Amino acid sequence: MPEAPKDTQLQKPSDYNLEVKNKKTLEFIEDVTSNADQVQRKVLEEILSRNAHVEYLQPHGLNGHTDRETFKKTMPVITYEDIQPHVDRIANGDTSPILCSQPISEFLTSSGTSGGERKLMPTIEEELGRRSLLYSLLMPVMSQFVPGLDKGKGMYFLFIKSEAKTPGGLVARPVLTSYYKSSHFKDRPYDPYTNYTSPNETILCLDSYQSMYSQLLCGLCQHKEVLRVGAVFASGFIRAIRFLEKFWPLLCNDIRTGTIDAQITDQSVRKAVMEILKPDPKLADFIEVECSKDSWQGIITRLWPNTKYVDVIVTGTMSQYIPTLDYYSNGLPLVCTMYASSECYFGVNLNPLGKPSEVSYTLIPTMAYFEFLPVHRNNGVTNSISVPKSLNEKEQQELVDLVDVKLGQEYELVVTTYAGLYRYRVGDVLRVAGFKNKAPQFNFICRKNVVLSIDSDKTDEVELQNAVKNAVNHLLPFDATLAEYTSYADTTKIPGHYVLYWELSLNGNTPVPPSVFEDCCLTIEESLNSVYRQGRVCDKSIGPLEIKIVEPGTFDKLMDYAISLGASINQYKTPRCVKFAPIVELLNSRAVYRYFSPKCPKWLPGHKQWSNNS
Repeated sequence: MPEAPKDTQLQKPSDYNLEVKNKKTLEFIEDVTSNADQVQRKVLEEILSRNAHVEYLQPHGLNGHTDRETFKKTMPVITYEDIQPHVDRIANGDTSPILCSQPISEFLTSSGTSGGERKLMPTIEEELGRRSLLYSLLMPVMSQFVPGLDKGKGMYFLFIKSEAKTPGGLVARPVLTSYYKSSHFKDRPYDPYTNYTSPNETILCLDSYQSMYSQLLCGLCQHKEVLRVGAVFASGFIRAIRFLEKFWPLLCNDIRTGTIDAQITDQSVRKAVMEILKPDPKLADFIEVECSKDSWQGIITRLWPNTKYVDVIVTGTMSQYIPTLDYYSNGLPLVCTMYASSECYFGVNLNPLGKPSEVSYTLIPTMAYFEFLPVHRNNGVTNSISVPKSLNEKEQQELVDLVDVKLGQEYELVVTTYAGLYRYRVGDVLRVAGFKNKAPQFNFICRKNVVLSIDSDKTDEVELQNAVKNAVNHLLPFDATLAEYTSYADTTKIPGHYVLYWELSLNGNTPVPPSVFEDCCLTIEESLNSVYRQGRVCDKSIGPLEIKIVEPGTFDKLMDYAISLGASINQYKTPRCVKFAPIVELLNSRAVYRYFSPKCPKWLPGHKQWSNNS
């Protein structure tokens, strides 16, 4: 199997040969994509031979076989619910080799949920090496398009999230928190491409206000050295700009005086920032002049004039933030560099300066064994993808290998990983956009069934329906019922928030008091999954949920509009989520009352049952 380029240990910049390192990295990409099928065969053999005796594989009759044909015949295609009992045993302290021959080192908490709780993805120590490998491919690719990036710094807003311990003592945390806290990130060897304006201490600070404040302060102090800016998601980057809009007077004061605001109480953060911060009245004046202007258009290029591009994910639901990013960055290129999830890191974008709408990711064949389940749309609507929850024998046979996918066809991604997932349906729908040698390149189309998303939250139709069902109980004493509803992820303000449009049937004489609708808002929030509630309570990345009461007959107008655009009257169903601007405008124009959730819903780190057991 092609060898990944080795990370050199800490070297002095003088004997660091960037050109040689980049060349080796690009050769590695060339090699694995040219030999994609052989690499995939080898990856599957490796996974199955090292895990031949694990408990999960025994009942299926694999009997130590490591070939593709036997694997496909004997192993079922699964979802999280199929392995949840095994995951729960590991979480509760069973250390026998259930899914993987190597010890499970921790759980990565997915932004996808099951039963309202984050999914727990088992991982092993060596996976950190695979993630580091994928990160190491990004900048050599980028440097082909934007030279000289080694001559300055990246201003990236990176954050950790809270973690929990399972009853068996394993840590459960998001994949990025795991990576940032690992030695692969904290003790990374010298590399001009991982030279960031934010000291590690500011990234590893759990208090989101102190972390954001100190990272912005360091980014402003080094504003002339910044050549690229970014965050993981577009929503996170815009949150940083809105934070700057609110707190720039405090940041300016710190730069003017060379002292840190008293609200920054984390001593390790203060110490790290003080190594960068020096009194600079001239810089403070410059920032004050720019931030005091009426328009914040192009604020990125005004404050960080040498910035070449914005590095954020703008595919999938994050595409809703593209106009805002364009406004703040003066139309700088928006670059999506990689495609990854809690289950596995998948691939890289080999054409990073392409349009956001055309982003495609090349899957790196060494990361895992990949299969693809063909997707068929219902009436051309992506949100009604006809992939059944469990597959019959014929559908199991439809899966194709990495090199056998067809141009233009859509597939659901299925992975077999080194950490113990076998033929696992990730839930992402991808479209084949082209090929790099023998390796396909995919557009990310959507997360299956997601209707609402602001940040890393993913709310599906069933969950929304259940939440609404719980909320309408508040209307019963007033003889009011919900005639029809839909929803919208409103990102016109930051943080964005969920909006529900309700049309009511009022049969009683007693009007429904505003406080009852506010209770409805809160009940919906309490009924949504833990990722949503964490965004509201802890990360402050989602604003209070809103219900807009619309005039009677609004949903008839919505149907008339859809039919005027060509929808069939016989097949028309009220969409449970709307995105199309004219429809949102129609709903807003007929809204007569609006109510917001009066407080945050309840949220605690970890799974509910863990706190019940403790």
